[in-house]
Amino acid sequence: MPSVLFVCVHNAGRSQMAAAWLAHLGGGRVEVRSAGSLPAGQVNPVAVEAMREVGIDIAAARPKILTTEAVEASDVVVTMGCGDVCPVFPGKRYEDWQLDDPAGQGIEAVRAIRDEIRARVEKLLAGLPPA
Repeated sequence: MPSVLFVCVHNAGRSQMAAAWLAHLGGGRVEVRSAGSLPAGQVNPVAVEAMREVGIDIAAARPKILTTEAVEASDVVVTMGCGDVCPVFPGKRYEDWQLDDPAGQGIEAVRAIRDEIRARVEKLLAGLPPA
């Protein structure tokens, strides 16, 4: 089964939404992880609200610290604004997604970020090997 790790600084918005989209759209055929280089205390409530609007509940998600083990265990590592701190291992596929940070943004801005993440996750999913 292919595995994907989404990484952003606080693991509170972009990476949580991306992980939730991949888990939802992947239908159990992808192992999904997310982490942050400096994890926040909780997931961004506006991100939770934006995902709830599309029927995905991330309210119980908790930000996690990025570990070398998580990177080693993943086939694809997608960074979102913290590529410099993510360890690099040969044979892994790395992508850096330039996305606005939802921190401090209103629901309209976070909806646009959510929808952009969905489009990128759909493209990523289409390029993964079958489980």
